[in-house]
Amino acid sequence: MPYPASHRVETKRAIIDSARKLFNRSGFDNVCLQEIMAGAGLTHGGFYSYFNSKSDLYAEVLGCFFTDPNWKSCWEGVKVDLSSTDVGSQIVRAYLSRQHFEDVENSCPMVALPTDVARSGPSAKAAFQTVFTAMVSVLERSMIESGNARRARAQGIAAMCIGGMIVARTIVDRALADELRASCIAVAHDLAGWKSHTKGKLRKAPHRSQKAHRASKP
Repeated sequence: MPYPASHRVETKRAIIDSARKLFNRSGFDNVCLQEIMAGAGLTHGGFYSYFNSKSDLYAEVLGCFFTDPNWKSCWEGVKVDLSSTDVGSQIVRAYLSRQHFEDVENSCPMVALPTDVARSGPSAKAAFQTVFTAMVSVLERSMIESGNARRARAQGIAAMCIGGMIVARTIVDRALADELRASCIAVAHDLAGWKSHTKGKLRKAPHRSQKAHRASKP
């Protein structure tokens, strides 16, 4: 009996999900193809029907919810609405959330694998760049400024989210790690010009010209 048309897509997704968890847990060099295929419930021999090499798979693993709307590894209890006007603040909170901090296997690959990418070839670096650029683009949509200023702030916030999570995971003192994540969230929102509602929701701060106009009123 032939497989349904969706079988190949689902199988490839299973291999990618297995590889992501294993790479996040052990690193690229310490995981073999047999482990990856076993994690997907498949045999080693079928790997090359889907990928040319382990590095080819690695580039696929670097996908994230910024580039793949069907990515299902966003962390439990964390929701990001990419169509929302305040998507930037949602991204920052999700990225530096407790759930992301604790869920190492389902980490964003930019947090778990940057040193591996730095040692890899052009295809992996290009994939990393694609994901980072997509993250910056999403953050830009919620910025007040326009042009280069908006892009510069979005790049800085994206780098701080990634770096902040990496550093937090290297700290033994959990209270200090939590404080660091909270500090990164606060600084990111201040840099972007977002303010917090009392109930935890976020809104954009008024533009400087608006502030000046209010201050001039009697």
